[in-house]
Amino acid sequence: MDNTRIVRRLAALYPAETASRLKRSVIEGQVTVNGAVVDDPGALVTEKDTVVFDPNRKVRRKVDTSLTILYQDDDAVAVVKPAGLLTHPTEAKEKDSLLSRVSSWAAKAGKGRAYVGVVHRLDKETSGALVFARSRKAMVSLQAQLRAHTVDRRYVAVVEGNLAGDQGTFDWPILEEGERRKRVARDGETGIKAVTDWKVLERFGIATLVEARLRTGRTHQIRIHFSHAGHPLVGDQVYRDPKKPGFPIPFKRQALHAGHLGWEKPDGGKVSVSTPPARDFEELLSELRKRKAKAGRSGKPGAPGPSKKR
Repeated sequence: MDNTRIVRRLAALYPAETASRLKRSVIEGQVTVNGAVVDDPGALVTEKDTVVFDPNRKVRRKVDTSLTILYQDDDAVAVVKPAGLLTHPTEAKEKDSLLSRVSSWAAKAGKGRAYVGVVHRLDKETSGALVFARSRKAMVSLQAQLRAHTVDRRYVAVVEGNLAGDQGTFDWPILEEGERRKRVARDGETGIKAVTDWKVLERFGIATLVEARLRTGRTHQIRIHFSHAGHPLVGDQVYRDPKKPGFPIPFKRQALHAGHLGWEKPDGGKVSVSTPPARDFEELLSELRKRKAKAGRSGKPGAPGPSKKR
């Protein structure tokens, strides 16, 4: 008896539905074969199989619980945080987070519930390297290193415009302004010390690729500092001036990636890990390079003069 892909059978049974809608319904658990849910759009069925599409069935969202490990020992584990994933839950209803994935991995690795401590965080839409403690002595050690600003944290970011100079330091205290938004403190205001070293990696005219190195680790520090300098991160909707024209290349999040992380082990020795930017970040760079090359061929200025220092 001939086998048929489930989506093709559905198309014959429900001609009013589009192929993409039917495929999505399979993935979301709205299709049953002989009463059992089948969520593989490539599954094969026979003529005798009873295939039913129920649009009223509660959608079953698949959760990607994958984990990329950069380094592990008995005291710590360094992993890659994807953009869009919380470091840890902020509400009880949030089931998936990097912490939950690391905790699940640690429990399996240790054949039971294991200690996992959140050492530092990345914004939800920032990708890159994070280290979690696997022992209490490592937690104490790593937190002490963060307070002493000895953890090597390097980021890459794409900022709007053409930065003046090839490297520099932003030494601007940060002040909280409301629950979510922060800004650089004005003269006479007392803010929290925040220092960011930066250097230019590549220029595109309309944007600049930079490496930012944290001397301090304040929330949103890199985003706030570059915005204050007149060069907000591409895609940053919080610290970008909404009155200014939008960036010509759409990007759905702030273009920020934690590419390098280094720390000292509690019993001696150093650990250093690196991870390349996410695919959407690389695609943004590719598009910027194409536009710069096209501008050069057309005789237009591919890289206007650097903006004035502030």
